[in-house]
Amino acid sequence: MKFIVSSSAILKQLSAIEGAVPSNPIVPILENFLFELKDGRLRVTASDYQITVSVEMMVETQEDGSVAVPAKMLTETLKNLPEQPVTFVLDADSFSIEIVSNTGRYRLAGENPEDFPVRNDLEDGQKLELTGEVLSSAIAYTNFAIGNDEIRQEINGLLLETVNNAISFVSTDKQRLVLYKRYDVSSETENSLIIPKKTLAILKRSLSEHLPVNVTFSESHIKFEIENICIHSVLIEGNFPDYQNVIPSESTNSNVMRIHRETFIKALKRIGIYANKSTSLVQLKLSSTDGLTLSAEDTDFANEAHELLACEYEGDTMDIGFNYRFLLDALTNTHSDEVTFRLSEPNRAGLMIPSNRSGNEDVVMLIMPIMLHSYYH
Repeated sequence: MKFIVSSSAILKQLSAIEGAVPSNPIVPILENFLFELKDGRLRVTASDYQITVSVEMMVETQEDGSVAVPAKMLTETLKNLPEQPVTFVLDADSFSIEIVSNTGRYRLAGENPEDFPVRNDLEDGQKLELTGEVLSSAIAYTNFAIGNDEIRQEINGLLLETVNNAISFVSTDKQRLVLYKRYDVSSETENSLIIPKKTLAILKRSLSEHLPVNVTFSESHIKFEIENICIHSVLIEGNFPDYQNVIPSESTNSNVMRIHRETFIKALKRIGIYANKSTSLVQLKLSSTDGLTLSAEDTDFANEAHELLACEYEGDTMDIGFNYRFLLDALTNTHSDEVTFRLSEPNRAGLMIPSNRSGNEDVVMLIMPIMLHSYYH
């Protein structure tokens, strides 16, 4: 059997799913793409058992069939071919694949397609329709704070929670927490599920802001369908931390600083050069009369820096320390011109909230401080 397709067109589709091909597969078959030809359409699937991603495209063919194709060899071959029609010839008996271009022929040793893992299509799962814009925003805001904990697997993913005609996305690595909430999404049922970080990375590459995303899920699996792409993934088991009791109220965090985001980012990058490399600690000294003074010190090398920044501050005079990299992560993953920090005490979590956001969303970023006396006294 054979089919003809544009080299750049098939490479584009393979690039959308190659992230699911494992670098160290538990079984050799997972090093392959599964090619399935039926009714003039080619479906290509990649899987690591936990995540299965497939994409469909029209090709020029009169035949049906399937074969497992070495993923890395195929994509590297196509990346180095100029744009042109290429012919794939698949041998159903030997599982070999021959690629014929204008100037060459390339033969790959494939494998039996029956050995490729079969996914569960979740036809009876619960349904939720989102947009690419909602999911893109949710991933952009929350991804940097997803955990990487060998023991507490439940924080190694993004919590998706539907309740009261709103949807919440929450991530935490125990030092930071992000809550992104949308009010323009409705669900008839209350649900709570944790999506793995790798699944989110693949999903992010497949999203388009204007395309709908059909979501189907059960207690253990989730499926995203976007035009011709289908992403099927296991969910992370366990109970996500009770984030609602972790986020302090505005009345508790009553010391308020408003500052220009880009100005703060540039200052942190300068001051961070002088911070201790093991702690990345910067000190924020706040007062209603003097504004914000940023300081960093590395006593091991006698390096230090101080900088005065203009801001609006209402509250008690305060010295509080943060890992400046955590502050930069929060600041660079929001697009508001101005951000608001709500603080309580030097040993309690601070909140960062974008000042400019749409009426359909709420964003809260929580960052734990570093106790200053541990390093300056």
